[in-house]
Amino acid sequence: MKHDVLPLDNSKVERLDVSNRPSNIRGLDRFVYYPGMVRIPEGGAPDLKNKSFGISAVVDIPEGGAEGVLMTQGGRFAGVGLYVFEGRPVFVYNLCDVARYRVEGKDALPKGKHVVTLDFNYDGGGLGKGGTATLSVDGNVVASEKVPQTIAFRMSLDETLDIGEDTGTPISEDYHVPFAFTGGLESVTIQLAERTLTEDELQKYREGRVRAALSR
Repeated sequence: MKHDVLPLDNSKVERLDVSNRPSNIRGLDRFVYYPGMVRIPEGGAPDLKNKSFGISAVVDIPEGGAEGVLMTQGGRFAGVGLYVFEGRPVFVYNLCDVARYRVEGKDALPKGKHVVTLDFNYDGGGLGKGGTATLSVDGNVVASEKVPQTIAFRMSLDETLDIGEDTGTPISEDYHVPFAFTGGLESVTIQLAERTLTEDELQKYREGRVRAALSR
């Protein structure tokens, strides 16, 4: 050490990036989660930043309907969430509490087994760019919205990935935590893609999630 002093390092943003740390999931692109799997830290969860991704939940809606969280990562100050509110599927992208982009189906999910899928097609071209969030039910598109900007480096310092309920702060002011899902939740699958996808690829993904659910 020159002059017997430690070097100074003010690289705050780089230190916040969880990809700089060792990980036992690096290189994986498909993750399957089940109810009760909660409090998964960002470094041990799928990285949804700066890429295309899909979130697919297999649900069973009882007579009279259901609502609650299917999946959240992050919370009130940044993150994403897929949930059912007043019977309707909803996806919210919370951009650091500066803007909240919402994609919502118009109709309540009817009784029975369904596959609720959100695919986010990243525009590419750098960090924190935009993309298109498309919500589908049983392979049929029910809503789609443009998200002009996304989170580039960190979803949250202390919030986590939760399945079937929200154990931190709410991703949206629609609900109060834990907002546990009141229907049957079979599983949630998260798929990552490192590139922008064609519309044909996206539709095949949606239909593939339905076929996978029906084959169980």
